[in-house]
Amino acid sequence: MNFRFGQKSLFSTSSRQNNALRALVYHKNGNPAEVMRAQTFEPLGKPGPSQVRVKLLLSPINPADINVIEGVYPDAPILRSDLVPKAGASSSLGYDREKPVFVGGNEAIGVVTDAGTAVQEFKAGDRVIFDKSQLGAWATYQNLEAAQLAKVDEDISDVAAATMRINPPTALLMLRSFTTLQPGDWIIQNGANSAVGQAVIQIAAALGVNTINLVRNRPDINNLMIRLHALGATRVLTYNELADKAMKQEVKKWTNGKSIKLGLNCVGGKDTTTMTGYLGKDAHLVSYGAMSKSPISLPTSYFIFKNLTCHGYWQSKWYNDHSKADRLGVYAEIMDLIRQKKVSYAARVTEP
Repeated sequence: MNFRFGQKSLFSTSSRQNNALRALVYHKNGNPAEVMRAQTFEPLGKPGPSQVRVKLLLSPINPADINVIEGVYPDAPILRSDLVPKAGASSSLGYDREKPVFVGGNEAIGVVTDAGTAVQEFKAGDRVIFDKSQLGAWATYQNLEAAQLAKVDEDISDVAAATMRINPPTALLMLRSFTTLQPGDWIIQNGANSAVGQAVIQIAAALGVNTINLVRNRPDINNLMIRLHALGATRVLTYNELADKAMKQEVKKWTNGKSIKLGLNCVGGKDTTTMTGYLGKDAHLVSYGAMSKSPISLPTSYFIFKNLTCHGYWQSKWYNDHSKADRLGVYAEIMDLIRQKKVSYAARVTEP
């Protein structure tokens, strides 16, 4: 889901607010429904010499955003003691408004409305995304360091831009960081209908790589399979079908006996154990999530006789370990894929 911040929304940016800052905030971790509140703050001062003011237009809600608020994610925003509640404004939850707060949200698309005297790389009207994690996306505007931002091309839609920093790069970099995939190769992934999973399908298809995509059974499974095939999925299976002993022979027919070189896991638990059994020799299992909240248990034989290698992947770590030029290069690749219609989005936009 994405929130669009418009003049008719909860996060009004109209002149009637006199540039007051409106944000979704919390001052302690917990259930988002209990600790989050919408709050109006006094206007921020002009951006400093190295800062720009960014009017935030659209921001997604990712599962990790919820985990951050719950306090179970190894990344968190800074506590904002600089935000002053606007006099006479009420919050949507009745607790101490005077405490420093965290501003929720990790990704957003915005437009520069003002720039500090030392800023040369941005000007008013430039569209930008965050180039640093946990800057506080669920707000009407922010004053941010210019070094924390990256420019977005004008032909990239707001929805695509607001969601291009985490999920598509995760898919792209997992596909190329652990093994060399050639056209005609095969990979297998669970959680295939997740945002990352759908990006994997599309990027792999653009590379000529075949995908076996695993999803939970559900009443509308046929419609889901149709949607994933439309994105470029080679095969789609439920976990129940995967567990059928006869399926391994069927998969060998699909691949013409070619080994599956890469497995992508965002689920964990027994379904991941079953999926890993389909990997060939010298394959790589990459885990980037644990939606089932269950550990992965793998037979020792996979490591001894198949030389399986297991990895963890976290996009935030990749960004921290790489230079600004590397990060901008990845954003450019994603924008090219979007521009060529090799990666598309079907997001639901909510005006709160």
